[in-house]
Amino acid sequence: MVNLIGTYECKVDAKGRLMVPAPLKKQLSPMLQDGFVLKRAVFQPCLELYPMERWDKMMSKINALNPFVKKNNDFIRVFTAGVKTVEVDTNGRLLIPKDLIAFAGIDKEIVLSSSAGIIEVWDKDKYEATLDATAGDFGSLAEDVMGNIDFDGLS
Repeated sequence: MVNLIGTYECKVDAKGRLMVPAPLKKQLSPMLQDGFVLKRAVFQPCLELYPMERWDKMMSKINALNPFVKKNNDFIRVFTAGVKTVEVDTNGRLLIPKDLIAFAGIDKEIVLSSSAGIIEVWDKDKYEATLDATAGDFGSLAEDVMGNIDFDGLS
């Protein structure tokens, strides 16, 4: 699995196409042939772009849930709502379907942000507002999330 790196600002045209920035396209090049899955994020008003290999691993875990347990069934339905397969075309563009543009409130300017093996696709203003809202207590959040991890061996 590839660790994607970077945050990139770009624009979406009237048809919902974005030109994938060259440094990101280079990182994604081993995955271009397999395609991607674009879906609604769980916790934020943004989209998540999964390389197909990562999506397949995620779905193998989801498919292991018992669909006859109501909570599982409800989760599966909402998690997969609006899921679309997408590809980067020969011109380096990716088309964001209109229903997903509406969900994320994407206007013209967007941010592509790497996050744990996926790319988050944000409306630029929403991305900056989310960062601002979390920045004030980031030290406390970092301690809660990472404070008990043993970092021996890292330099």
